[in-house]
Amino acid sequence: MTLLILLSLSVLCSSFWPRQVRTITRAQSQAEKLTDRDEEIHVRINQAGYLPSDPKIAHAQSRAPLPPTFSVIDRASGKVLFHGQTKAIAGRWGEFDTHAELNFSALTKPATYFIRIGEHRSPAFQIDKEVYAALPDELLEFMRQQRCGYNPWVDAVCHSFDGRTVNGPLAAGSYVNASGGWHDAGDQLKYLLTSSNATAQMLLAYLLATKPPPRRRVKPTTFTDDLNQLGQPGANGIADVLDEARWGLDWMLKLHPVPDQLYHQVADDRDHKGFRLPQNETVDYGWGPGSYRPVYFADGTPQGLREFKSQSNGVANLAGRYAAAMALGYQVWKDDPKLASVAARLLTAGMEVYALGRRKEGVQQGNSYGAPYRYEETTWADDMEWGAAELFRATADTRYLHDAKHYATLAGAESWMGREQTGHYQYYPFMNVGHFRLYDLVDAGFRKKLRDYYREGIERCLRASLNNAYRVGVPFIWCSNNLLVALVTQSLFYERMTGDPRFHEFAVQQRDWLLGRNPWGISMFTEIPTNGNFPRDVHLFPNAILKRSIRGGLVDGPVYRRIFQTLKGVDITQPDPLAAFQDERAVYHDDIKDYSTNEPTMDGTAAAVLMWVLQK
Repeated sequence: MTLLILLSLSVLCSSFWPRQVRTITRAQSQAEKLTDRDEEIHVRINQAGYLPSDPKIAHAQSRAPLPPTFSVIDRASGKVLFHGQTKAIAGRWGEFDTHAELNFSALTKPATYFIRIGEHRSPAFQIDKEVYAALPDELLEFMRQQRCGYNPWVDAVCHSFDGRTVNGPLAAGSYVNASGGWHDAGDQLKYLLTSSNATAQMLLAYLLATKPPPRRRVKPTTFTDDLNQLGQPGANGIADVLDEARWGLDWMLKLHPVPDQLYHQVADDRDHKGFRLPQNETVDYGWGPGSYRPVYFADGTPQGLREFKSQSNGVANLAGRYAAAMALGYQVWKDDPKLASVAARLLTAGMEVYALGRRKEGVQQGNSYGAPYRYEETTWADDMEWGAAELFRATADTRYLHDAKHYATLAGAESWMGREQTGHYQYYPFMNVGHFRLYDLVDAGFRKKLRDYYREGIERCLRASLNNAYRVGVPFIWCSNNLLVALVTQSLFYERMTGDPRFHEFAVQQRDWLLGRNPWGISMFTEIPTNGNFPRDVHLFPNAILKRSIRGGLVDGPVYRRIFQTLKGVDITQPDPLAAFQDERAVYHDDIKDYSTNEPTMDGTAAAVLMWVLQK
């Protein structure tokens, strides 16, 4: 994400400072006479659709009282197939005092439908057992657009000079080959902090999709193989999700050139000089415009070349996720004769970097240069647990199992869940995958501890959700959509671990928020569904320069209004077409100027690949 944004860009965009978003007070609303506008009903649904077994709860909001009943109508025949009672919900959002849930969970027949309430007709949606089947592959389209090195979206090589060291054991300015990987978001920085998580989650998604546990009667998912390793048309015998994960693994191997070295970041916020094609780099980091970019060494100490220093005190957060990704890669390819040597190299690198984390427990945060924003991760035991659990699965070495249990206890239920405010990426990667991956490796007593950790976090979110009409359970901090993906994933992991469905409806409501059951009626994934209402004016170079859209990117999502109003260099085009739906609790703008809510992120999108795989 453009988290270091944007002290430098704010100078260029001095006219883009935040303006007040129009609001209407309760007194004004009550004083106005009812008009056609007042009597409008806005129905918010999951625009992609529902599985037949899903809870199916749409949301209606209005300025005036809502009708007591609603109908669900088969679009093809025009027949009413479900008739239900509206369920009033207390609360207010934006200009709307009246809210209701429209529950049609009993409708399971596969078809295309719409909801009618009063004179209002909702967008069409599907009920079908395959309604989410294509989504994991569709999200990979955005991931390929984020590639650095060779970018198939523009069919060009970019940032081939990455990079030269600015700290570490080598002399300053020494060349280290750090080409490849992914651009983080609308910017063109590269972070091991986010890329390690993205790589590991895609690999885990593949393993869970293609090799479900024997006790679960779930048909394995078949990922598509339409492209080669470069992301060009043509099958290569490897699932496209593995080609994408391999792109991350290959870059991560470059960041670990020898056993005792690890690099973690390429470039910094000097990058933020406006939109440009990646192959047309112009930023000068001291070696000439468009030339070498800095590479930062992970030494576990505060870093930053100017006044804004990180609070780094170790490398275990990076090391744990790195080890998890490498060990997962080994698990995927160890039995493939063509890739066995690659798998062995991945495992060796994972064990070496994990050892660095054990020696330097603590966090290596992201670095800024001239801007006050950075990735402020403070947790690391969860990452070491995940890394140890995957290394045990790969090696059967009981030392890793002992470590995983130790780090699991240290991590506990520590999380953003239930908090109203945290630092940016403070509790990254927003859920502890290690608890899930350790669960079936330990005895009954320890399994209870792990599931209680998950349950505690989910229950905190459930309580928080009661404070708003949409029953969304996350704080609206920067990247709130990433939190929603994590909450859904943790809830579904909990259900898989325990067989306890108590949080299933809650998880579905959070998922549906991401696909349009939100105040703005907008899916938070670009071009998903293709016939739906999704972000179009996103903070990305393809939109800004090429006027081309890209499918599958998860945008940052709504933020507290106070965040939007205080970030540097953020604004929207006036007037705001979504003004009636903005609230003190959260604002969202489908506007290229608002990087805080409408910028897709690489790591959030990769995490959503895993979330969609779990939707069965």
